[in-house]
Amino acid sequence: MSETLSGVIERVTFHNLDNGYCVLKVQAKGHRELVAVVGHLSAALAGEFIEATGEWVSDRAHGQQFQAAELRTTPPHTTAGIAKYLGSGLVKGIGPKYAQKIVDVFGDKTLDVIEQSPAFLKQVKGLGPKRIELIRNSWKQNQAVHKIMAFLQSFGIGTARAVRIYKTYGENAVEQVRSNPYRLSTDIWGVGFRTADELALKLGIPRDSPRRAEAAVRYVLQEASSKGHVGLPQDLVREQTAALTDITSEIVQKAIDDLRVQDELVLEVVKQDESDLLYLKPLHLAECGVARGMLALRTGVHPLPQMDVAKALAWVEQKMGIEFAEAQREAVRQAITQKVLVLTGGPGTGKTTIVRAILEIFRAKSQRVALCAPTGRAAKRLTESTGQEAKTIHRLLEFDAAIGTFRRSRENPLDLDLLVVDETSMADLTLTNQLLRAVPAWACVVFVGDRDQLPSVGAGRVLADFIDSGTMAVVRLTEVHRQAGASFIVRAAHAVNRGAEPESAPSGQGDFFIIEADDPATVLERIVTMVKERIPARFHLDPFRDVQVLSPMNKSELGVLNLNTVLQAALNPQQDRNQEVQRFGVTLRRGDKVIQTQNNYQREVFNGDIGRITDVDAVDQSLSVDYDGRNVDYDFGDLDELQLAYCTSIHKSQGSEYPAVIIPVHTQHFVMLQRNLLYTGITRGRKLVVLVGSKKALWIAVNKADQARRYSLLHWRLQQGTGNG
Repeated sequence: MSETLSGVIERVTFHNLDNGYCVLKVQAKGHRELVAVVGHLSAALAGEFIEATGEWVSDRAHGQQFQAAELRTTPPHTTAGIAKYLGSGLVKGIGPKYAQKIVDVFGDKTLDVIEQSPAFLKQVKGLGPKRIELIRNSWKQNQAVHKIMAFLQSFGIGTARAVRIYKTYGENAVEQVRSNPYRLSTDIWGVGFRTADELALKLGIPRDSPRRAEAAVRYVLQEASSKGHVGLPQDLVREQTAALTDITSEIVQKAIDDLRVQDELVLEVVKQDESDLLYLKPLHLAECGVARGMLALRTGVHPLPQMDVAKALAWVEQKMGIEFAEAQREAVRQAITQKVLVLTGGPGTGKTTIVRAILEIFRAKSQRVALCAPTGRAAKRLTESTGQEAKTIHRLLEFDAAIGTFRRSRENPLDLDLLVVDETSMADLTLTNQLLRAVPAWACVVFVGDRDQLPSVGAGRVLADFIDSGTMAVVRLTEVHRQAGASFIVRAAHAVNRGAEPESAPSGQGDFFIIEADDPATVLERIVTMVKERIPARFHLDPFRDVQVLSPMNKSELGVLNLNTVLQAALNPQQDRNQEVQRFGVTLRRGDKVIQTQNNYQREVFNGDIGRITDVDAVDQSLSVDYDGRNVDYDFGDLDELQLAYCTSIHKSQGSEYPAVIIPVHTQHFVMLQRNLLYTGITRGRKLVVLVGSKKALWIAVNKADQARRYSLLHWRLQQGTGNG
């Protein structure tokens, strides 16, 4: 039988912003003790007055609860309720202390003052102009965000992205979303086509609408790019779009044609083999730009004057005190005679030694040299190994957040004669294009990377296409040098690359170990014990800074998400509720190890950067992360950019190196088990690598070569010697 209940929210025990589900502790009328109320709300704050319709149920774990079929909240009217309401994190700049001070001055008129006459807040002792402005802006944003949340939830859509929607569209957000809900999937980080489509259909947009078909085509191509494809065959786009939407192929083809007319898509037909690719315009421009940039480099004038190559080789060997192997000599020879060189090879083959030799020769000839890598960690490693400063590609190109673009470009090229690009395997097509646009035609470029590692997370297979095109000098180093050959990590990596099972080092010595465990719970337990106790005790490594768990995939018991939850509980358990925040399904605490999950040019942090949370400010609703000595602040509404990083995916680890690496290898990861994935994971470890799991899973990974194709025409464009579409 349905009942009604009303009262004041004393505490929000749990609130999932994705679906609105909440558990509230309520001081209800007619009840001495706090009542647990369970239901759905777009927003819930301590101090609000609540009216609920539902029934009492007895929960086996939590006891008696009021399960609400309908929930409504209104702002509080009593001074005590208003103080609790303002102090609960509703408004940036107001915590419990300032909330009470404001209520002491304005009483039950407090909310009216904040909304209509915030300038009066200067009457409150301790509130300066900056904090008053913060409160005014936050209150204004909250009203708009609550409007968006209520709008979305009225159509059954999760409200976790409401802050981002407001920041993108401003006060007219609801009107803009209502007029074209599909724009959410392209404009708002974390909102996919399915969410936007669900909203659009509920708003009455017909299932066979041209607008729906166009949005689905964009989505199919965007999803493809997230899996590494630069474009897709037109037939495949048509098939996938039709399957996604149940729209006829004829309507889908009309949508494709219209998007081409609108210059959003480009169709490239290669007559030789009748293949064709459909591109999103930016990726087509990037692919043509890379081909054009490589052509300009290859045909430019070499900056080095004619020299005696034999003498140069003898000189640099003597200076470095090294006698090069023949392949290494060939690499140096090509670097000082060719405009472009690709230097590839596995761990221990001497790539860094060759880079140092090339730098010595160019500097001896008074040439300007620069070094870069796709990530901060890779750039730092390159600096340490060469003794010369290396920058991230973004820093080298001088990204300017104020203008939203790179200062270095074709019109303002880099001042250099030699550029060394390390970890090229992880550079995607778009970033490579930006780099090549800024390299002057007279410069030499040495691309360094490991062909056998995973390709870039972003679209393209740039390093592989450079090598496969046959249009530039390529030297592949295969000989493992004596010192590196003593490492069991290096031996294991090369064994995996050959399709052979790696061997564990003898007990008590070496740097590579395989710990067998078939049961996922046992694997989990052993990983936690190693991170928390065994590795710190035996190898004197810090579990936060030095030890990195890498998993082949995100989901499953041994996936990234669950491993992070378990490792967070073991290494950084809850101590102070005021120093943690729950957002987007993740709890983040002061001291947590976190990873940035998308490029943010304004904050100058990029996909894959790892840091530690130094502060959580519930009053100003911000969180600070230390990235290698640089503090970066995040609003709570932007925390979907962060994930826990006690464990990361092997894909995310590209370009990074850690003192110790632990990798679960289990048949749970069957879909992702493949040779280049395991090889990439093993080569991330510098001092210690431990595989924990089953022999069967290891056998599968070693024997399964990556057969996945990435659709791209870069190698063809390079062979044609043109960057034209």
